[in-house]
Amino acid sequence: MRITRALESRQRYRYVTPRILGVENGYRIEAPCCSRTIDPDGGLIDVALILYEGARREWRLFRRDHERKSWELHSCYSSLRYLLEWLNADPEREFWQ
Repeated sequence: MRITRALESRQRYRYVTPRILGVENGYRIEAPCCSRTIDPDGGLIDVALILYEGARREWRLFRRDHERKSWELHSCYSSLRYLLEWLNADPEREFWQ
């Protein structure tokens, strides 16, 4: 719920409802592709992958390379709060496409 509430304050694509799915050691976020740049039919696309690295005590934020169909490490954070702040701002439009 913490992630769901945090994403309500995002700056991009506020009119879509993202889904947060639990994965091993973290969460995967997907949302409808309203811009149709990734999916011309407007289907669900991967937005971000958030994983907790317990040994390093850090949260890792991954972005989806839709062309290569792979996850790329974007950045690491000491707290989930800082990670979510960055994801909500997405100043370079790397996540909310």
